Amino acid sequence: MAASAEGSRRSRLRLVVVQALVFSLFATLLVRLYYIQVVTGEEYTARAASQSVREVVVQPQRGLIVDNQGRPLVANRTSWVVSVDRTVLGKLSKSRQTRLVERLADVVGLRPGRIQRALVTCGDGGSVSGECWNGSPYQPVPVATDVRQGVALRILEQPEDFPAVLAEQQTVRAYPRPFGVNLAHVLGYLSPVTEDEYDQAKEEGDDSLNGASTVGRAGVEQQYDAALRGMPGYERVAVDSMGRVLGDDGAVEAEPGSTLVTSIDAKVQGLVERELADTIAQARTEFDEVTGRPYAADSGAAVVLEADTGRVVAMASQPTYDPGVWVGGISKKQLARLYSEAAGTPLLGRATQGQFAPGSTWKPFMTAGALTHGYTTDTRLDCSAGFAVGNRVFKNYESGAHGSIGFDRALEVSCNTFFYRIGYDYWQRLGSDVDDVDAEDPLVEEAKDFGFGTETGIDLPGEASGRIADRKWKRAYYESMKDYYCDIADKPQDGDTSDFVYTFAREFCIEGFAYRAGDAVNFSIGQGDTIVTPLQLARAYAALANGGTLYAPRIGKAVVGPDGEVVRRIAPKKVGDLGLPDEVISYIDTALKGVSTRGTMSWKLPGFPLDEVQVRAKTGSAEVYGKQSTSWVASYTEDYVVVMMVSQGGTGSGRNGDSIRRIYEALYGIEGDQVRPAKAAIPGTVPPAGLPTFADDGSILPPGTPDEDEKKGRR
Repeated sequence: MAASAEGSRRSRLRLVVVQALVFSLFATLLVRLYYIQVVTGEEYTARAASQSVREVVVQPQRGLIVDNQGRPLVANRTSWVVSVDRTVLGKLSKSRQTRLVERLADVVGLRPGRIQRALVTCGDGGSVSGECWNGSPYQPVPVATDVRQGVALRILEQPEDFPAVLAEQQTVRAYPRPFGVNLAHVLGYLSPVTEDEYDQAKEEGDDSLNGASTVGRAGVEQQYDAALRGMPGYERVAVDSMGRVLGDDGAVEAEPGSTLVTSIDAKVQGLVERELADTIAQARTEFDEVTGRPYAADSGAAVVLEADTGRVVAMASQPTYDPGVWVGGISKKQLARLYSEAAGTPLLGRATQGQFAPGSTWKPFMTAGALTHGYTTDTRLDCSAGFAVGNRVFKNYESGAHGSIGFDRALEVSCNTFFYRIGYDYWQRLGSDVDDVDAEDPLVEEAKDFGFGTETGIDLPGEASGRIADRKWKRAYYESMKDYYCDIADKPQDGDTSDFVYTFAREFCIEGFAYRAGDAVNFSIGQGDTIVTPLQLARAYAALANGGTLYAPRIGKAVVGPDGEVVRRIAPKKVGDLGLPDEVISYIDTALKGVSTRGTMSWKLPGFPLDEVQVRAKTGSAEVYGKQSTSWVASYTEDYVVVMMVSQGGTGSGRNGDSIRRIYEALYGIEGDQVRPAKAAIPGTVPPAGLPTFADDGSILPPGTPDEDEKKGRR
């Protein structure tokens, strides 16, 4: 009995312990539930809500780019875009995914593999640069742009055949082409933001970029990208635990980008582009008596600047391309052509990136250097048929001779031997010691004062700097190339090496570092290793036209917000002063007028009203080893600078003179020998001082024509 009682007592004790444990567990659970639901309930509710809501980016409408009259150069249009929702796609079986992609590819005219690659997130295994998706994982991935409306409607009307596929209208870039303008190298293009750019934007707190953004890659699209791109909006969508969209949960409106007003005048731009293209086409039909073959005319450029401000009125380059080729993504074949040397490298803008020997258009700057370093306007030198330097005779153009002449006549007839004598004189007196790389050289210093050898500072990316081939450059070039040429010189000449190359290699290996008299005389007429861009040359002639001020050329004129209010005016930027005496600039100015009235440009201007529109000009034909001559005409009036260049095009005025004349006729409204300003390409014959008017209804009206007081105020 005692044992039974003891067992019963122990059983009750165990029950009490178990009950205590159960009670404590329930108490702990109740306390935890109270803490979670009451004390921290709001925090967990917020977390749960955030996990069930996703943000989808709404891209802003990119800002317009307009000319100085308000004409759209780049606008936006709606395009049917087909996208794939990867969240929904992922719920399908592998076989259904494959069949869907194949069906979609057949409908939109793409290869299935391209769609598959587009759906891979950039950085994941299997991604291909330029074809992967760089945006939000919750955002539908665009796989086809500019789809026909019928195709889009078929996708929308047959959702059972196209699960996970969306078709919607989006805005993409459009090119209205007023007056037929191309302007590809000035406008630039767009492409998707890179992962590095996106990460950098996040680090800098820049909310205007997201993984699905497109950004400017060239031209003013890149230069003014931040103003043009706008601010994206966001749509909040509710999703279930499987990631399927259940419905909308609010939105933040996107803010459109600002409009860029440029100094380009579309009417002038269209004319300049046509003249350049026609000049090149005509050159290719003509026979070059020097080389015995038709002119190659492989490229060219033309620039029109406001003389007083450095603003760009027109800028053309050949060969060019259709800027719309980038819209919706560019194919590998199209991209290869833009970089193809056989096609002339169309992506290269010759006006700012092409570098060419300036030829005789260089002589006004050499005149300025000479007249401020010992020579005078009374100086007379022999314009002989040739000038001997050592055992080599440097010839005048077509071996012509004009006797004893001054600087003015030397510019009019473009006498080489006159300037050879000046270059040789400075070299002999100041720089014949080849070891002295710091020797004084007035002609080199004057060229640098005119801005050559450095970028102009134009508001376009990728500008070339040109090159001043002085003593320091030659020494540096020798150090970088001596091993290459000495290797050629040390080996026996083979059948693949021409006599010229072999001889040059031997001479270069021995004394390629030396700045010889031949270098100096070549420099004096814009030959040799000195190269310039057409824009650099135009900017330098503008400095002669405006009395000595160097400007950084500007294409942007103002940034105007979506509400029509001016956000920022882009003022002309002065970057230097020639420091030349007024009498020197005046002397050169008068001499260049003589080029138009009785010099090398005069035969292209018969009947032109030079008394009313005084055109100053300089022609040039730059010789390049192994190629035909580069033709130049650089010119200006009190209002404009006009420069045209054709690589392998022949003589300066012979090739470009007619086009230069027609451009001035359009600028000033010249018909026959009469000036009719009302018919000028630019109202009032001078660029407008004001900006276009942005009306409340979204229309853009041209600015008023500046009166004479405004014109004088700009000066």
